[in-house]
Amino acid sequence: MNTPNTPNDPGGPSGASTLTDRLDQSRPYALGLFRIVVGLLFACHGAASLFGVLGGAMGGGTVPAGTWPGWYAAVIQLGAGGLVLVGLGTRSAAFLASGSMAYAYFKVHQPESLFPLQNGGETAVLFCWAFALLVFTGPGALALDRLFGSRVGAGATTRRTSEEHEEKAAPVTA
Repeated sequence: MNTPNTPNDPGGPSGASTLTDRLDQSRPYALGLFRIVVGLLFACHGAASLFGVLGGAMGGGTVPAGTWPGWYAAVIQLGAGGLVLVGLGTRSAAFLASGSMAYAYFKVHQPESLFPLQNGGETAVLFCWAFALLVFTGPGALALDRLFGSRVGAGATTRRTSEEHEEKAAPVTA
């Protein structure tokens, strides 16, 4: 005798879909928090290298200004990390940050050995893929991109929709 699951049964299919629905609704906020944490950590790396804060660059001190590639990497870390942190130009900043970490891995770490665990490149790999994820997912909630983009995007969408509506309404003549 099979009885259908009731809506209050947490083990039944309806309970699972309710949990899934709740998780789906909170996805933009989880993504926003992910973006904030990754951006903050990346910006801290740049600040440590440029200004000697938080322990400084590689155990103390700063990276000399203009040196390749360390100083430029630190500027990218601070700038792109800050932009990702606040969610402004997130996809572009994340693309730049991801590329800089790919460069760091293949130029600095990978020649030492193949695997990140062996060559000390775990951080570069994780940052590279975290930023790559943000390129494709966007900033999530709590981002300045959403604040500025919603006004411009809404106007563009409304304009496009009204133009498409006019084209559909116009009679087609041969």
